[in-house]
Amino acid sequence: MLRSMYSGISGLKNSQTKLDVIGNNIANVSTYGFKKSRVTFKDMLSQTVAGASAATDLRGGTNPKQIGLGSTLATIDTIHDGSSLQTTTRSLDVGIDGDGYFVVRQGNAQYYTRAGNFYLDENGTLVNGDGLAVQAYRYDANGNLTNVYGDVAVNVNAVMPATVTSNVVFSENLSADAITDSVYTQQIRVIDNGGNPHSIDVHFKRTATGWEYFINKDPEANPAPTSDGTLTFGADGNLTNPTAPVTFNLDIDGQAATTVDNLALTLNFAGLTMNSGPTTAIVNPNGNTEGKLDSFNIGASGDISGVYSNGEIVTLGRLALAKFSNTSGLTKAGNNLFQESINSGAANIGAAGDGRGSLVSGALEMSNVDLSEEFTEMIVAQRSFQANTRIITTSDEILQELVNLKR
Repeated sequence: MLRSMYSGISGLKNSQTKLDVIGNNIANVSTYGFKKSRVTFKDMLSQTVAGASAATDLRGGTNPKQIGLGSTLATIDTIHDGSSLQTTTRSLDVGIDGDGYFVVRQGNAQYYTRAGNFYLDENGTLVNGDGLAVQAYRYDANGNLTNVYGDVAVNVNAVMPATVTSNVVFSENLSADAITDSVYTQQIRVIDNGGNPHSIDVHFKRTATGWEYFINKDPEANPAPTSDGTLTFGADGNLTNPTAPVTFNLDIDGQAATTVDNLALTLNFAGLTMNSGPTTAIVNPNGNTEGKLDSFNIGASGDISGVYSNGEIVTLGRLALAKFSNTSGLTKAGNNLFQESINSGAANIGAAGDGRGSLVSGALEMSNVDLSEEFTEMIVAQRSFQANTRIITTSDEILQELVNLKR
Protein backbone atom coordinates (compact mmCIF):
# COMPACT_ATOMS: atom_id res chain seq x y z
CA MET A 1 0.00 0.00 0.00
CA LEU A 2 2.79 2.40 0.89
CA ARG A 3 4.62 1.20 -2.21
CA SER A 4 1.72 2.33 -4.39
CA MET A 5 1.75 5.73 -2.71
CA TYR A 6 5.44 6.23 -3.41
CA SER A 7 4.96 4.95 -6.96
CA GLY A 8 2.31 7.64 -7.39
CA ILE A 9 4.73 10.25 -6.08
CA SER A 10 7.36 9.20 -8.61
CA GLY A 11 4.74 9.47 -11.37
CA LEU A 12 3.82 12.97 -10.18
CA LYS A 13 7.45 14.08 -10.27
CA ASN A 14 7.94 12.68 -13.77
CA SER A 15 4.74 14.30 -15.05
CA GLN A 16 5.86 17.62 -13.59
CA THR A 17 9.25 17.28 -15.30
CA LYS A 18 7.53 16.57 -18.61
CA LEU A 19 5.31 19.63 -18.17
CA ASP A 20 8.39 21.75 -17.40
CA VAL A 21 10.06 20.64 -20.63
CA ILE A 22 6.87 21.18 -22.65
CA GLY A 23 6.46 24.63 -21.13
CA ASN A 24 10.01 25.56 -22.12
CA ASN A 25 9.39 24.32 -25.67
CA ILE A 26 6.21 26.37 -26.02
CA ALA A 27 7.88 29.44 -24.52
CA ASN A 28 10.53 29.23 -27.28
CA VAL A 29 8.18 28.61 -30.20
CA SER A 30 9.27 31.97 -31.68
CA THR A 31 12.96 31.72 -30.77
CA TYR A 32 15.14 31.60 -33.90
CA GLY A 33 17.38 28.54 -34.02
CA PHE A 34 15.78 26.95 -30.93
CA LYS A 35 15.91 23.15 -30.66
CA LYS A 36 13.09 21.51 -28.73
CA SER A 37 13.50 18.88 -26.01
CA ARG A 38 11.56 15.77 -25.08
CA VAL A 39 11.37 13.59 -21.96
CA THR A 40 11.44 9.80 -21.75
CA PHE A 41 10.88 7.66 -18.64
CA LYS A 42 11.81 4.20 -17.39
CA ASP A 43 10.57 1.99 -14.60
CA MET A 44 12.45 1.89 -11.33
CA LEU A 45 13.99 -1.13 -9.65
CA SER A 46 11.38 -3.81 -8.89
CA GLN A 47 11.10 -5.56 -5.53
CA THR A 48 11.33 -9.33 -6.02
CA VAL A 49 8.84 -11.24 -3.91
CA ALA A 50 9.80 -14.61 -5.34
CA GLY A 51 12.37 -15.52 -7.90
CA ALA A 52 11.87 -17.70 -10.94
CA SER A 53 12.24 -21.47 -10.64
CA ALA A 54 13.31 -23.98 -13.24
CA ALA A 55 11.18 -26.86 -14.43
CA THR A 56 11.71 -30.34 -12.93
CA ASP A 57 10.55 -33.80 -13.90
CA LEU A 58 7.53 -33.50 -11.59
CA ARG A 59 6.64 -29.81 -11.89
CA GLY A 60 6.96 -26.97 -14.39
CA GLY A 61 8.94 -23.82 -13.79
CA THR A 62 7.49 -20.66 -12.24
CA ASN A 63 7.94 -17.03 -13.20
CA PRO A 64 9.41 -14.42 -10.89
CA LYS A 65 7.08 -12.32 -8.74
CA GLN A 66 8.10 -8.66 -8.69
CA ILE A 67 6.48 -5.43 -7.59
CA GLY A 68 7.51 -2.27 -9.39
CA LEU A 69 8.52 0.72 -7.31
CA GLY A 70 7.43 3.44 -9.73
CA SER A 71 9.02 5.31 -12.63
CA THR A 72 12.00 7.58 -13.01
CA LEU A 73 13.49 9.93 -15.56
CA ALA A 74 15.31 8.17 -18.40
CA THR A 75 16.44 10.97 -20.75
CA ILE A 76 15.82 14.58 -21.68
CA ASP A 77 16.73 14.69 -25.37
CA THR A 78 17.45 17.77 -27.44
CA ILE A 79 15.97 17.28 -30.91
CA HIS A 80 18.35 18.89 -33.42
CA ASP A 81 16.20 18.37 -36.51
CA GLY A 82 16.27 21.34 -38.86
CA SER A 83 13.34 23.69 -39.21
CA SER A 84 12.03 25.90 -42.01
CA LEU A 85 13.78 29.12 -42.96
CA GLN A 86 12.00 32.45 -42.70
CA THR A 87 13.00 35.11 -45.22
CA THR A 88 14.01 38.43 -43.65
CA THR A 89 15.92 40.08 -46.58
CA ARG A 90 18.37 41.47 -43.99
CA SER A 91 21.94 41.08 -45.25
CA LEU A 92 23.31 40.04 -41.85
CA ASP A 93 20.70 37.30 -41.28
CA VAL A 94 21.96 33.85 -42.27
CA GLY A 95 20.20 30.48 -42.04
CA ILE A 96 21.76 27.03 -42.28
CA ASP A 97 20.12 24.60 -44.69
CA GLY A 98 21.34 21.27 -43.33
CA ASP A 99 23.53 20.24 -40.42
CA GLY A 100 26.11 22.56 -38.97
CA TYR A 101 26.43 25.28 -36.36
CA PHE A 102 27.85 28.78 -36.44
CA VAL A 103 30.94 29.21 -34.28
CA VAL A 104 31.04 32.16 -31.87
CA ARG A 105 33.64 33.05 -29.30
CA GLN A 106 33.88 35.00 -26.07
CA GLY A 107 37.47 35.21 -24.91
CA ASN A 108 38.78 31.65 -24.93
CA ALA A 109 35.29 30.10 -24.65
CA GLN A 110 33.88 28.76 -27.91
CA TYR A 111 30.16 28.20 -28.45
CA TYR A 112 27.93 26.97 -31.25
CA THR A 113 24.56 28.23 -32.41
CA ARG A 114 21.94 27.87 -35.12
CA ALA A 115 20.69 31.42 -34.68
CA GLY A 116 22.17 33.46 -37.54
CA ASN A 117 20.93 36.96 -36.67
CA PHE A 118 24.29 38.77 -36.70
CA TYR A 119 25.27 42.40 -36.16
CA LEU A 120 28.25 44.74 -36.39
CA ASP A 121 29.73 46.30 -33.28
CA GLU A 122 31.41 49.70 -33.08
CA ASN A 123 34.64 48.22 -34.48
CA GLY A 124 32.85 46.55 -37.40
CA THR A 125 33.34 43.08 -35.89
CA LEU A 126 30.65 40.58 -36.84
CA VAL A 127 28.90 39.49 -33.62
CA ASN A 128 25.72 37.75 -32.50
CA GLY A 129 22.97 39.42 -30.47
CA ASP A 130 24.94 39.01 -27.23
CA GLY A 131 28.17 40.45 -28.63
CA LEU A 132 30.02 37.14 -29.10
CA ALA A 133 32.37 37.33 -32.10
CA VAL A 134 31.37 35.22 -35.09
CA GLN A 135 34.26 33.09 -36.33
CA ALA A 136 35.26 33.05 -39.99
CA TYR A 137 38.18 31.80 -42.08
CA ARG A 138 40.45 34.54 -43.30
CA TYR A 139 41.78 35.41 -46.75
CA ASP A 140 45.41 36.40 -47.23
CA ALA A 141 46.66 39.48 -49.10
CA ASN A 142 46.58 37.55 -52.39
CA GLY A 143 42.92 36.60 -51.97
CA ASN A 144 43.60 32.97 -51.06
CA LEU A 145 41.54 31.27 -48.35
CA THR A 146 43.58 30.21 -45.33
CA ASN A 147 42.85 27.50 -42.76
CA VAL A 148 42.99 30.01 -39.90
CA TYR A 149 39.72 31.26 -38.48
CA GLY A 150 38.99 34.06 -36.05
CA ASP A 151 37.04 37.30 -35.68
CA VAL A 152 36.07 39.07 -38.90
CA ALA A 153 35.56 42.82 -39.23
CA VAL A 154 33.64 44.78 -41.85
CA ASN A 155 34.89 48.35 -42.16
CA VAL A 156 31.90 50.25 -43.54
CA ASN A 157 34.13 53.30 -44.04
CA ALA A 158 36.73 51.37 -46.03
CA VAL A 159 38.20 53.06 -49.10
CA MET A 160 39.90 50.97 -51.78
CA PRO A 161 42.82 52.90 -53.29
CA ALA A 162 43.20 53.12 -57.04
CA THR A 163 45.44 50.51 -58.65
CA VAL A 164 47.26 51.13 -61.93
CA THR A 165 46.69 48.66 -64.75
CA SER A 166 49.86 46.63 -65.23
CA ASN A 167 48.73 43.22 -66.46
CA VAL A 168 46.35 42.11 -69.21
CA VAL A 169 45.28 38.46 -69.46
CA PHE A 170 43.92 37.01 -72.73
CA SER A 171 41.83 33.83 -72.68
CA GLU A 172 39.25 31.73 -74.56
CA ASN A 173 39.08 31.09 -78.32
CA LEU A 174 39.95 32.89 -81.56
CA SER A 175 38.02 31.14 -84.30
CA ALA A 176 39.96 29.04 -86.79
CA ASP A 177 36.98 29.43 -89.14
CA ALA A 178 37.17 33.22 -89.32
CA ILE A 179 37.62 34.81 -92.76
CA THR A 180 41.03 36.34 -93.49
CA ASP A 181 41.19 40.07 -92.60
CA SER A 182 38.05 39.84 -90.43
CA VAL A 183 38.33 41.81 -87.18
CA TYR A 184 37.15 40.94 -83.67
CA THR A 185 37.12 43.81 -81.15
CA GLN A 186 36.83 44.05 -77.40
CA GLN A 187 36.71 47.23 -75.35
CA ILE A 188 38.47 47.21 -72.00
CA ARG A 189 39.04 49.70 -69.21
CA VAL A 190 42.51 50.58 -67.99
CA ILE A 191 43.54 52.77 -65.06
CA ASP A 192 46.33 55.31 -65.54
CA ASN A 193 48.94 56.39 -63.01
CA GLY A 194 46.62 59.11 -61.73
CA GLY A 195 43.87 56.63 -60.92
CA ASN A 196 41.74 57.71 -63.88
CA PRO A 197 39.85 55.17 -66.01
CA HIS A 198 40.17 55.01 -69.81
CA SER A 199 38.35 52.88 -72.36
CA ILE A 200 40.57 51.41 -75.07
CA ASP A 201 39.96 48.92 -77.87
CA VAL A 202 41.79 45.65 -78.39
CA HIS A 203 41.43 44.35 -81.98
CA PHE A 204 42.21 40.88 -83.32
CA LYS A 205 42.65 40.57 -87.10
CA ARG A 206 42.63 37.22 -88.85
CA THR A 207 45.63 36.43 -91.04
CA ALA A 208 46.42 33.50 -93.29
CA THR A 209 48.51 31.86 -90.57
CA GLY A 210 46.96 33.10 -87.34
CA TRP A 211 45.91 36.38 -85.79
CA GLU A 212 47.38 39.84 -85.26
CA TYR A 213 46.50 42.10 -82.36
CA PHE A 214 46.19 45.90 -82.28
CA ILE A 215 45.94 47.74 -78.95
CA ASN A 216 44.16 51.10 -79.17
CA LYS A 217 44.68 51.13 -82.94
CA ASP A 218 42.02 50.63 -85.61
CA PRO A 219 43.33 47.95 -88.01
CA GLU A 220 40.85 49.08 -90.66
CA ALA A 221 42.04 52.70 -90.64
CA ASN A 222 43.56 54.31 -93.72
CA PRO A 223 46.49 54.15 -93.70
CA ALA A 224 46.43 50.82 -91.87
CA PRO A 225 48.61 50.80 -88.73
CA THR A 226 51.26 48.24 -87.98
CA SER A 227 50.06 45.44 -85.70
CA ASP A 228 51.40 45.26 -82.17
CA GLY A 229 52.12 41.55 -82.47
CA THR A 230 51.31 38.24 -84.13
CA LEU A 231 49.70 35.17 -82.58
CA THR A 232 50.38 31.74 -84.07
CA PHE A 233 48.86 28.42 -83.07
CA GLY A 234 49.71 24.77 -83.56
CA ALA A 235 47.58 22.09 -85.21
CA ASP A 236 46.07 21.29 -81.82
CA GLY A 237 44.83 24.87 -81.49
CA ASN A 238 47.23 25.80 -78.69
CA LEU A 239 49.36 28.95 -78.75
CA THR A 240 52.87 28.50 -80.10
CA ASN A 241 53.98 32.13 -80.26
CA PRO A 242 54.54 34.19 -78.19
CA THR A 243 55.59 31.63 -75.60
CA ALA A 244 56.14 34.17 -72.81
CA PRO A 245 54.33 37.30 -71.61
CA VAL A 246 54.94 40.35 -73.77
CA THR A 247 55.95 43.75 -72.42
CA PHE A 248 53.95 46.54 -74.06
CA ASN A 249 54.04 50.31 -73.62
CA LEU A 250 50.59 51.82 -73.99
CA ASP A 251 50.16 55.48 -74.93
CA ILE A 252 46.52 55.99 -73.92
CA ASP A 253 45.79 59.31 -75.62
CA GLY A 254 48.22 59.03 -78.52
CA GLN A 255 49.73 62.37 -77.57
CA ALA A 256 53.05 63.30 -76.05
CA ALA A 257 54.22 60.78 -73.48
CA THR A 258 53.51 61.64 -69.86
CA THR A 259 53.87 59.73 -66.61
CA VAL A 260 50.09 59.60 -66.31
CA ASP A 261 48.79 58.38 -69.64
CA ASN A 262 51.59 55.95 -70.55
CA LEU A 263 51.41 52.49 -69.07
CA ALA A 264 53.89 49.62 -69.03
CA LEU A 265 51.73 46.54 -69.53
CA THR A 266 52.44 42.83 -69.40
CA LEU A 267 50.35 40.96 -71.97
CA ASN A 268 49.71 37.30 -71.15
CA PHE A 269 48.35 35.32 -74.13
CA ALA A 270 48.82 31.82 -72.66
CA GLY A 271 45.06 31.26 -72.26
CA LEU A 272 44.21 31.78 -75.95
CA THR A 273 43.36 28.96 -78.36
CA MET A 274 42.46 28.81 -82.05
CA ASN A 275 39.85 26.13 -82.71
CA SER A 276 36.77 25.79 -84.87
CA GLY A 277 33.69 27.56 -83.60
CA PRO A 278 32.92 31.14 -82.63
CA THR A 279 35.42 33.68 -81.40
CA THR A 280 34.98 34.09 -77.66
CA ALA A 281 38.28 35.74 -76.71
CA ILE A 282 38.24 37.63 -73.41
CA VAL A 283 40.63 40.44 -72.51
CA ASN A 284 40.88 40.98 -68.77
CA PRO A 285 43.05 43.83 -67.41
CA ASN A 286 43.80 44.39 -63.74
CA GLY A 287 43.61 47.74 -61.99
CA ASN A 288 40.78 49.69 -60.42
CA THR A 289 39.72 53.21 -59.58
CA GLU A 290 39.29 54.41 -56.01
CA GLY A 291 36.13 53.02 -54.43
CA LYS A 292 34.18 53.13 -51.19
CA LEU A 293 32.39 50.21 -49.59
CA ASP A 294 28.80 50.31 -50.81
CA SER A 295 27.43 47.11 -49.30
CA PHE A 296 28.35 43.64 -48.18
CA ASN A 297 26.64 40.28 -48.22
CA ILE A 298 27.08 36.68 -47.15
CA GLY A 299 26.87 34.05 -49.89
CA ALA A 300 25.78 30.39 -49.87
CA SER A 301 29.37 29.27 -49.24
CA GLY A 302 29.66 31.64 -46.27
CA ASP A 303 31.86 34.19 -48.05
CA ILE A 304 31.51 37.67 -46.57
CA SER A 305 31.97 39.93 -49.60
CA GLY A 306 32.31 43.69 -49.68
CA VAL A 307 31.01 45.46 -52.80
CA TYR A 308 32.79 48.72 -53.61
CA SER A 309 31.56 51.69 -55.62
CA ASN A 310 34.16 51.00 -58.31
CA GLY A 311 32.60 47.61 -59.01
CA GLU A 312 35.27 45.59 -57.22
CA ILE A 313 34.28 42.81 -54.83
CA VAL A 314 36.59 41.90 -51.96
CA THR A 315 36.05 38.77 -49.89
CA LEU A 316 36.62 39.55 -46.23
CA GLY A 317 36.23 36.05 -44.81
CA ARG A 318 34.27 32.81 -44.96
CA LEU A 319 32.01 31.79 -42.07
CA ALA A 320 33.19 28.77 -40.11
CA LEU A 321 30.67 25.99 -39.44
CA ALA A 322 30.96 23.13 -36.97
CA LYS A 323 29.47 19.64 -37.00
CA PHE A 324 29.53 16.93 -34.34
CA SER A 325 29.46 13.16 -34.21
CA ASN A 326 26.63 13.29 -31.67
CA THR A 327 24.65 16.53 -31.75
CA SER A 328 22.34 15.26 -29.01
CA GLY A 329 25.36 15.26 -26.71
CA LEU A 330 25.75 19.04 -26.91
CA THR A 331 25.10 20.99 -23.72
CA LYS A 332 22.69 23.92 -23.82
CA ALA A 333 24.45 27.03 -22.51
CA GLY A 334 21.52 29.44 -22.75
CA ASN A 335 21.17 32.40 -25.12
CA ASN A 336 20.68 30.04 -28.09
CA LEU A 337 24.17 28.62 -27.52
CA PHE A 338 25.54 25.09 -27.25
CA GLN A 339 28.81 23.80 -25.86
CA GLU A 340 30.76 20.63 -26.46
CA SER A 341 30.31 17.89 -23.91
CA ILE A 342 32.28 14.74 -23.24
CA ASN A 343 29.69 12.80 -25.28
CA SER A 344 29.17 15.16 -28.23
CA GLY A 345 32.54 14.56 -29.81
CA ALA A 346 34.98 17.29 -30.77
CA ALA A 347 33.79 20.01 -33.13
CA ASN A 348 34.72 19.36 -36.76
CA ILE A 349 35.06 22.93 -38.04
CA GLY A 350 35.22 23.90 -41.70
CA ALA A 351 33.44 25.87 -44.39
CA ALA A 352 29.86 25.34 -45.55
CA GLY A 353 29.26 22.11 -47.41
CA ASP A 354 30.97 18.78 -46.75
CA GLY A 355 28.13 17.67 -44.47
CA ARG A 356 27.70 21.03 -42.78
CA GLY A 357 24.90 22.31 -45.01
CA SER A 358 24.72 25.44 -47.12
CA LEU A 359 23.97 28.98 -46.03
CA VAL A 360 20.98 31.09 -47.02
CA SER A 361 21.54 34.83 -46.79
CA GLY A 362 18.64 37.02 -45.72
CA ALA A 363 16.89 34.21 -43.83
CA LEU A 364 16.72 32.80 -40.30
CA GLU A 365 15.94 29.30 -39.08
CA MET A 366 12.71 29.11 -37.11
CA SER A 367 12.20 27.11 -33.93
CA ASN A 368 11.52 23.41 -34.56
CA VAL A 369 8.77 23.35 -31.89
CA ASP A 370 5.48 21.90 -33.21
CA LEU A 371 2.65 23.41 -31.16
CA SER A 372 0.14 20.68 -32.03
CA GLU A 373 2.57 18.05 -30.78
CA GLU A 374 3.40 20.01 -27.63
CA PHE A 375 -0.27 20.56 -26.72
CA THR A 376 -1.00 16.87 -27.24
CA GLU A 377 1.92 15.93 -25.01
CA MET A 378 0.69 18.46 -22.47
CA ILE A 379 -2.69 16.72 -22.32
CA VAL A 380 -0.97 13.35 -21.85
CA ALA A 381 1.20 14.75 -19.05
CA GLN A 382 -1.81 16.37 -17.39
CA ARG A 383 -3.80 13.14 -17.44
CA SER A 384 -0.79 11.23 -16.16
CA PHE A 385 -0.49 13.71 -13.31
CA GLN A 386 -4.19 13.31 -12.48
CA ALA A 387 -3.99 9.52 -12.60
CA ASN A 388 -1.04 9.47 -10.22
CA THR A 389 -2.89 11.72 -7.76
CA ARG A 390 -5.67 9.11 -7.78
CA ILE A 391 -3.15 6.47 -6.74
CA ILE A 392 -2.11 8.58 -3.75
CA THR A 393 -5.72 9.42 -2.86
CA THR A 394 -6.85 5.81 -3.06
CA SER A 395 -3.87 4.60 -1.01
CA ASP A 396 -4.68 7.26 1.60
CA GLU A 397 -8.31 6.15 1.78
CA ILE A 398 -7.27 2.54 2.32
CA LEU A 399 -4.87 3.60 5.07
CA GLN A 400 -7.72 5.55 6.67
CA GLU A 401 -9.91 2.47 6.63
CA LEU A 402 -7.12 0.50 8.20
CA VAL A 403 -6.74 3.04 10.99
CA ASN A 404 -10.50 2.96 11.58
CA LEU A 405 -10.48 -0.83 12.19
CA LYS A 406 -9.85 -0.10 15.85
CA ARG A 407 -12.27 2.32 17.38
